[in-house]
Amino acid sequence: MRQDAAESAPQANAPSAAAEESEDATAEIKSGPKPGAEPVVAPSRLLIYHADLRLKVDNLPRASTSLDSLVRRNSGYLSASTEVRADGEWRQEMTIRVAPARFQPLMAALGGVGTVEEKKLTTDDVTAQHADVAARLATKRAVEKRYIDLLARAKKISEVLEIEGKIGEVREEIESTESRLKTLNDEVAYSTISLTCYQLLSQTVPEAPVVSFASRVVESFYTGWTIITSLFIGLVALWPFLLLTPVIWWAVRRWRNRRQTAA
Repeated sequence: MRQDAAESAPQANAPSAAAEESEDATAEIKSGPKPGAEPVVAPSRLLIYHADLRLKVDNLPRASTSLDSLVRRNSGYLSASTEVRADGEWRQEMTIRVAPARFQPLMAALGGVGTVEEKKLTTDDVTAQHADVAARLATKRAVEKRYIDLLARAKKISEVLEIEGKIGEVREEIESTESRLKTLNDEVAYSTISLTCYQLLSQTVPEAPVVSFASRVVESFYTGWTIITSLFIGLVALWPFLLLTPVIWWAVRRWRNRRQTAA
């Protein structure tokens, strides 16, 4: 009985033991090589190249054919393409992916298709970021392995459930880290060129319509009739003043007669 109790005691502390082991694994990975170990060769720089290029061309279909040929010739590919007619332009926007070794040659070739109106180049060094993500992934995988080992030795249902919950959390972190590392590897392996190629569209100005003599006569007649109706309406609007005018004239005349009589 004492022996069974002694054997079950470590199992009750399985999660805490896993945490301690995971911390040991993390410390071991981050501490670097031990004395006497073989020197680690520094990795080459991991660079991400990106370019924004805007071209003006005389014939967009012909330019588009040339661009496709240049991309294939440099072992690249189109990851996205959009074509639109708006604001007096026939515009094609493309996202080109190409290996870093062919990035500069392809940029030079694209510049010869039309007139370069805008060109922007950026380079991001992700060497440290890549190493950090890779180290995190190795640590999380080591922790997952230790949890799996503890799960194989667990006896109680509560221990099994707790360890399985920890494994699920670590698995989610591993998948997220793997996704980030995959994205970095893809961006390093293939540079990105955001290309906008456009052609100006000719916009015809409509000519002024030719007005015939008969149309001008009809328009003049209508204008005269409009003036007459406007005057009539204006006189009607002044009817209060038209009524007051005789009254005022009569009052003034009577006043003058009284003045003459008094004199």
